[in-house]
Amino acid sequence: SSRLEDLRVKLENEGLINISYVVVNHQGTYSRKKFHLLKESVSDYITVYQQDEQQADVWTTLNGNKDDFLIYDRCGRLVYHLGLPYSFLSFQYVEESIKIAYCENKCGNCSYTEPDIDGICENITKKADEKLAEIELEPADQRSHHHSPHRHRHHH
Repeated sequence: SSRLEDLRVKLENEGLINISYVVVNHQGTYSRKKFHLLKESVSDYITVYQQDEQQADVWTTLNGNKDDFLIYDRCGRLVYHLGLPYSFLSFQYVEESIKIAYCENKCGNCSYTEPDIDGICENITKKADEKLAEIELEPADQRSHHHSPHRHRHHH
C-alpha cells in the first residue's frame, strides 16, 4: 500500500489529477485486525475501505482477488483488471494502465475531463514512444521479454 501512495504521487506530479484510489481490505478477521496498519500506510488521498463481515465480498462481486487492480475510466467503465503478477507495483503495468484509462477518450467530449488533459496525455505518449524507440534500438537478444496485462472492455 505504501507503493500505491508512491505511484499516486508520481502520477499527480505528472499532471494526472482527480484520480480516485480505493484499497479494499479483506473481510476476514485477521485483515480486519490489521485495518489500522493498512490505513496508516497510505495518505488521506487513498480511501481504505473495510468490508463488513455480513456483506457480500467485494472481490467476489467484482470477479477479482486479493491484490488485483481494477482500473475504471472516468465514466465508471472497467478498462483493466490486473491480477498477479501484473498487479505488482514494481512492474509498469498498473501505472501504464492508469495512464491509458486516464488519456483514452472513448466517448468523445466528457464533462469529467480535466482542462489540460491533452497536453498531459501528449507528454505521456511522447515518453512512451521514446522508451519504445530505445527498446527497438537494442539488439533482439538483449531485450527482456514483456507480457501485456489482460485488458477488459466491460461496460457497467
